[in-house]
Amino acid sequence: MKSNRIILIGFTAIVGLASCKHTKKIQKVTGAQEITVPFSENKYKSDKDYFRAKQSGKSPDLATAKKIALQNAKAEAAGNIKALVKRVTDQYTNQRTVSNKQDFENKFEELSREVVEQTLTDVQVMDEKIFKETDGGFTYWAAVEISKKSILDGVSDKISKNEALKLDYDKKKFEDIFNSEMEKMSKEQ
Repeated sequence: MKSNRIILIGFTAIVGLASCKHTKKIQKVTGAQEITVPFSENKYKSDKDYFRAKQSGKSPDLATAKKIALQNAKAEAAGNIKALVKRVTDQYTNQRTVSNKQDFENKFEELSREVVEQTLTDVQVMDEKIFKETDGGFTYWAAVEISKKSILDGVSDKISKNEALKLDYDKKKFEDIFNSEMEKMSKEQ
């Protein structure tokens, strides 16, 4: 038993030293240095309840760096939301028997784009980091999130105001597909 433990400890030490040596060898040969990107932890990734994005902005002016980072993060979140809503819309319309499927799909996608743009006002800043660069400029990192609930509520609200869509809309079915896609996205990250 004791010898097995000693062998295990020895093996772990050898593997650990070999991996450190390998990293140093790469750095020595190429001159490259590994960089850690802020907000890479799981809590900053999209999950079943929130869309999340992180981005940076660089400028000689701190306020401008912040503005760039927030715009970039919102644009990334919007792209992710639009892609997910498109997948949900495609699945939803394929599972529903709608009188004019193409017209319904086009109207639904247009409505979804409006919802995404409107929901971007609900973006919450989760975290931020500011770096003072050697050239005197600033790099601002922002992590943002948007709740799944606000997207779903926005879609339902818009549809309830559109008589043509309201006739063919099954809120429960849409929400089930939306939740399923959020789960898939969460597992992929």
